[in-house]
Amino acid sequence: MNCPYRYIVIEGNIGAGKTTLVQKMAAELQARVVLEEFADNPFLPKFYENRERYAFPVELSFLAERFSQLTREQGQPDLFGQPVIADYFINKCQIFAKNNLEGDEYELFLRLFSIVQAQIPKPDLLVYLYLNVENLQRNIRKRGREYEQKITDVYLENIQHQYLEFIRQHEHMRVLVIDTNELDFVNRAEDYERIKTLMLQYREPGIHRV
Repeated sequence: MNCPYRYIVIEGNIGAGKTTLVQKMAAELQARVVLEEFADNPFLPKFYENRERYAFPVELSFLAERFSQLTREQGQPDLFGQPVIADYFINKCQIFAKNNLEGDEYELFLRLFSIVQAQIPKPDLLVYLYLNVENLQRNIRKRGREYEQKITDVYLENIQHQYLEFIRQHEHMRVLVIDTNELDFVNRAEDYERIKTLMLQYREPGIHRV
């Protein structure tokens, strides 16, 4: 199966199904997978308990972890032109920080982020899985991570707004926004095939919504 892109990032809000889709696509494309390593972040459960106190350390720790992982992946050999599919991109750090930090902490974070961002390549295709808050909450409940069960609708709405605002401001990138509210790419093969077909079409740079 031919893939017109070397580096694909699948993004979306919390509970959008990014990792599941990455794994399914990578298996078919024989692509190298880059999955976010967040399970061992000691600040994440604390952040959901006390956002004001732990927002800055959680955002800094994610920035450090993502930068370390992505630079490590860049150093991997290019096995026979093997494509790469990731379930996050480095700008996710800025998107969440903008929502979670204020004042001097946000300004300091931006200075650090600008240094990191310059060293990470941009994806050839950014796919954003759009799912409304009701369906996001359904998926969050289903996967059962205890610390996520306290995530509010307002928080998810704000994160969604930040993602869409980022996309609007980056028309020079190649972005595909897929509304997945009526799709179940886990349990319905035809829905997965539709998404796969949309992703593997060559598109000119710009924002494409389907």
